[in-house]
Amino acid sequence: MRRSAIRASIAARPRKVRERGMCLWEEPAMSDRASSQASPRIEQLAPELERIISASEPIQHLAEGFGGPLGPAEGPLWWKEGGYLVFSDIHNNKRMKYEPGKGVSLLLEPTNRANGLTRDLQGRLIACEHDSRRVTRLELDGSLTVIANSFQGRQLNRPNDVVVKSDGCIYFTDPWTSPNPPQQWDLTFSGVYRVTPDLGTMTLLVDDFFLPNGLAFSPDETVLYINDSRRGHIRAFDLSPNGTLARATDRLFADLRGSEPGIPDGMKVDVEGNVYCGGAGGIWIMDRNGKKLGRVVHGAPATTNLAFGGDDWKTLYFTSRNHLGSVKVKIPGIPVPAKQP
Repeated sequence: MRRSAIRASIAARPRKVRERGMCLWEEPAMSDRASSQASPRIEQLAPELERIISASEPIQHLAEGFGGPLGPAEGPLWWKEGGYLVFSDIHNNKRMKYEPGKGVSLLLEPTNRANGLTRDLQGRLIACEHDSRRVTRLELDGSLTVIANSFQGRQLNRPNDVVVKSDGCIYFTDPWTSPNPPQQWDLTFSGVYRVTPDLGTMTLLVDDFFLPNGLAFSPDETVLYINDSRRGHIRAFDLSPNGTLARATDRLFADLRGSEPGIPDGMKVDVEGNVYCGGAGGIWIMDRNGKKLGRVVHGAPATTNLAFGGDDWKTLYFTSRNHLGSVKVKIPGIPVPAKQP
């Protein structure tokens, strides 16, 4: 779909997204809030869902009390060799650790209010830091390397989410929102960027998103999915051989707006190419063509991010504004770190 067609498709704008401190979300009406918190369930929309998750699969509530009104739990990331999950508590400026059977403990404080997390090919932690407006890498010796903090001499906005391709290139979103005086941004657009493994070249891939947020590769890394929280949809781009976006392939993948609270935020893909993303009413599961197969209706008003984990990568962890949950699936997620070719 051409860019003009995409713009036409989003003529009906989603409900207002409120901006409070470090995060962006839809504020539901009380009736929406009550409705969304009722009867967690797996909602089947197509028969193909049965191959991915059972309609009777229980949804686990693992922990709560994170984020508070100013910022959510975010950035879940499974640490396979340790057998635990790390995630961000943005407003409380903490990095948390969840160990199955043991619960949640503090891993790091402060974090510059980090949001999205991932690992590079060497297993090093990469974080999008809100307060410092940069993307960093935690080295094995405990030192910190700045991956990106500016573009063409201008300070980044507020890096949000990040993924690493199997060639070591780092892709991240950097949404721009109207600043509250007296704060001013240097950049006047929301960008999606690619940084080479040696950190020597940073490329602006696309700058016409309202609020680029979650991003994920297809299993063969020929497609990059990027969602736009403000517009309520996911766009897909084919990747050129040099790792940039083939702009002629820009297309609308799925629209996740609806009457229930929730907007597209974090996003993940399983090894068969099915796409998982938060949206209205819960976590949407779509096939590689964007067909909506079902939803994980977990009961919280918003889904902030997702991560596959467990020894077999068949546990889907998810965060909301203030809680951590999980559900078992039948198809493994794409492992992190990415496997080198």
